[in-house]
Amino acid sequence: VVGHISPEAYVGGTLAIVKDGDEIFIDAKKDEINLLILNEEIEKRKKSWKPPLRKNVGGVLSKYSNTVSSASKGAVTT
Repeated sequence: VVGHISPEAYVGGTLAIVKDGDEIFIDAKKDEINLLILNEEIEKRKKSWKPPLRKNVGGVLSKYSNTVSSASKGAVTT
């Protein structure tokens, strides 16, 4: 069971380079998730990865998005 994998995709971790059709192996006993592609392909994808653009939001949502911590830290505002 995979419950939470943030913020790896947003900050350019391996999760950010997964494509449709890629095989992923999950070992719940070892707490491991592995992308089953060649290391060379992983490096190629990481080099071409670009961070997602932040959406322009205004008002309260803007304040929230600028001050909230990650979900792994409770998604609380500072």
